[in-house]
Amino acid sequence: MIDRWIAEATECDFKVALEVKKPKSWLKSVSAFANGIGGTLFFGIDNDRNVIGLDDAQTDAETISRLIKERITPYPNFILAPERENGKDLLVLTVSSGRTTPYYYKADGVMEAYIRIGNESVIAPDYVLNQLILKGMNRTYDALTSEYDFKDYSFSKLRERYKVWTSNSMEDKLFDSFDIRDNHGKLTNAGALLADDSPVRHSRLFCTRWNGLDKSGGMVDALDSAEHSGSLIILLNEGVGFVKRNMKTRWKKTANSRIEMPDYCERSVFEALVNALIHRDYPILGSEVHIDIYDDRLTIYSPGGMADGTRIQERDISSISSTRRNPVLADIFGRLGYMERQGSGFKKITEAYHAAHNFRTELEPKFYSDGTSFQVTLYNLNYGQPTVETGLADEKQAFDNEKTGLQIKKQAFESLLAGLGASAPTKENILKLFQHFGFDTVFARADVMQVIGITSTPATELMRKMKDAKLIESAKGRGEYMFVEPKE
Repeated sequence: MIDRWIAEATECDFKVALEVKKPKSWLKSVSAFANGIGGTLFFGIDNDRNVIGLDDAQTDAETISRLIKERITPYPNFILAPERENGKDLLVLTVSSGRTTPYYYKADGVMEAYIRIGNESVIAPDYVLNQLILKGMNRTYDALTSEYDFKDYSFSKLRERYKVWTSNSMEDKLFDSFDIRDNHGKLTNAGALLADDSPVRHSRLFCTRWNGLDKSGGMVDALDSAEHSGSLIILLNEGVGFVKRNMKTRWKKTANSRIEMPDYCERSVFEALVNALIHRDYPILGSEVHIDIYDDRLTIYSPGGMADGTRIQERDISSISSTRRNPVLADIFGRLGYMERQGSGFKKITEAYHAAHNFRTELEPKFYSDGTSFQVTLYNLNYGQPTVETGLADEKQAFDNEKTGLQIKKQAFESLLAGLGASAPTKENILKLFQHFGFDTVFARADVMQVIGITSTPATELMRKMKDAKLIESAKGRGEYMFVEPKE
């Protein structure tokens, strides 16, 4: 019976006996459980989970209820249940996660709120206490009004992305509906984070490509590094760009196309970085989002653990529901097409890796969180793999021999495109698609939407124009196309 209780407890503490003279020793755990995800105290069991039993469980139960009422404020929800194991009496105190946080221990001339760090209950740091206060008020950091005036800041990156995604200009009234500014012309914290020259100085992105498998050599062994500040949109674009320029792509030629095998799945990198920027804990000062690339992996670190207080390494990734620490930012990024409002980022990260041609089970993405940080590890899909396994050794010479002829065909295609009777933006988009897919990669409308950053209607129209100009032709798959090689 007790094993079942322990297995089902979200967090747990064990007490051999009820400490009455110094009740803070266990009441601080009551505070921590109520401030976190809940938990259970077992009285009559030692730390090695040996059942010791209580001499007077009934009296102890009355004392526990009285001390919680007298010394924990506000009064938390809990259930106190008697149990009997091997003929010995026990008490099981289950404390629910509270809504009216923070829950304080108030006695002995002090008033302290506690949280769980590992298997200990510790005094909540100031930034965590502020979070608990906001939670108790049903407010979030990103929705709070900042000290900055909207009129003093520009939002060109936000406007540019909105135009690309919706094909409409961003009207001034949308800054209100997006909760970027308040009724008095002040930026919200979300607005401050999205301004081109963001005044939130700790909203930065540090990127480093290390030489080797760890940081042991210090910055001397950094092959590439960059520090970025400004709008979250800038941080996202610069972070993805840093990874792309520091990874390589192998390829394998098939009968009908060429399979590209990049070191990392770009979709996974994108989703992990969006998650880091949108769900990070911004009240934690002195810490930034980091991208660290090593020979065999890359890690994306962000301040703040899971918003619901759980540890992701103990959860089933496929069934995690969305708990948004910064709902205003999440909603804006959803409207910009950067993320789905349902919150399926973790699933997308793993699914993209599973779909990679060079994926192996030992390269499963790893997720880790604790009370103050979150980290995603994506493994280099090509690391340690002999070149011959990708087909490169057998095909490299043939590819070199074909390179000159291929270059001539590319130049002919670009000349054909230059003479096409279409607008300059249309030609630029077609050229961007051609540079991305080349002559031997099959693509569909969804790929066009992702590469160009447009919605389905303009993507369909762009593909129609390319078909009419005989720049693309149907591939074997339904709704799939390839660029047509110019005739020599």
